[in-house]
Amino acid sequence: MSEHPSLARIVKGFVGRRVVVVGDLVLDHYLLTHPQRISREAPVLILEHEGDRYLLGGGANALHNILSLGGIPIPVGIVGKDEGGDRMLSILEEKGVDTSGILQVDGWNTPVKTRVMAGGKNVARQQVVRIDRGSLHPPSPDSLDGLAERLEEVAKGAEAILVSDYGYGITTGRVREGILNLTKRMVVSVDSRKRILEFKGATVATPNEPEAAEALGISAIDDGSVEEAGERLLGLTGNKAVLITRGQKGMVLFTRDDPPLHIPIYGSDEVADVTGAGDTVIATFTLALAAGADFAQAARLSNYAGGIVVMKLGTATVSQEEMLKAVEGES
Repeated sequence: MSEHPSLARIVKGFVGRRVVVVGDLVLDHYLLTHPQRISREAPVLILEHEGDRYLLGGGANALHNILSLGGIPIPVGIVGKDEGGDRMLSILEEKGVDTSGILQVDGWNTPVKTRVMAGGKNVARQQVVRIDRGSLHPPSPDSLDGLAERLEEVAKGAEAILVSDYGYGITTGRVREGILNLTKRMVVSVDSRKRILEFKGATVATPNEPEAAEALGISAIDDGSVEEAGERLLGLTGNKAVLITRGQKGMVLFTRDDPPLHIPIYGSDEVADVTGAGDTVIATFTLALAAGADFAQAARLSNYAGGIVVMKLGTATVSQEEMLKAVEGES
């Protein structure tokens, strides 16, 4: 009998795992158009508007992946008293997500990323331009204090904490202190654009190569330097593991007791869209640890999930059924 559960058994164990997702809740807005002609006013395309799609992005995409994989996500974050905030809460509530950990704050602008998608009637639309909106100032100390209190409350029944830091300032101050206080009680995974080193003692961090390079103060990471970079990050963060994602080169797992584990990309190299792939990776890794996986198993499952989601257009999720099909026959 195998010493560790099989990958399929771990995936089935995702069901019902309670994961608190702390961080930046972003609304992804897809503005669907098709090109008409060149404008007479300027040398630009005239695009005819066909419709709009609103999807969960940023930390909300990570929690959406947890939900689609069978887990129970509990968001802790801030949205504004604006159209984006109302829409975010409405989408979450329609999906049955408990939104009691979300503060709706007057004067805070909900982060919204608008992607203008253009294409003909029978061809895949391509992204023409992206427009980002959101608060240019960090949350107030009072907002962070209120959020820290909600984090403490909802974490009581959770098995893991997932930190999704896109740089809007949610996971700072008392909120960050609250997260770090939980590292000895449960799995704490961190996906941070610029502040990996501020979450010392977390279970795992999952930076991509540019994020890892920035944390280390170096210009870039390549095949020859990735192992040294990972080992340095492991030491600087005090994490139990670091998973560096490398796009089409797969990912590398670093732990304290084993040599680096290089995992090649899963699936075709014909990538459709990498939007939100990092959210899928950390969601899967976190659920896997909560379900009893070791770090190597969690990394392998994250690699499967990332390979599946990049074959989908737009901000997307991976289902438990897709994961079970991918790991069929794996031990």
